[in-house]
Amino acid sequence: MAKPKHTQAHLSRTVPKNQSEFFKQRTRDSMTYYMGAKLIEVGVNPKNTIYRWKTEIDGGNEIITVSAYWGETREKIEAEERAAGGEA
Repeated sequence: MAKPKHTQAHLSRTVPKNQSEFFKQRTRDSMTYYMGAKLIEVGVNPKNTIYRWKTEIDGGNEIITVSAYWGETREKIEAEERAAGGEA
């Protein structure tokens, strides 16, 4: 039986909630770069990937998460977003 292929990856960083937007954007930029490098390492073309961001507040911190999706998972997310956009 074939081993299922991964079609998503996630990376989180915690930053102080009161940090400047410049610092937070720099953190997001470095996360995007790191995620792209890791995808290349495992044989996934970052250009065939979509990214989604999530920020959660945890006390005095923000948890920033980038999620990368490709293949079947990307197709499913894009279809869901198109369907949700059509309902607005």
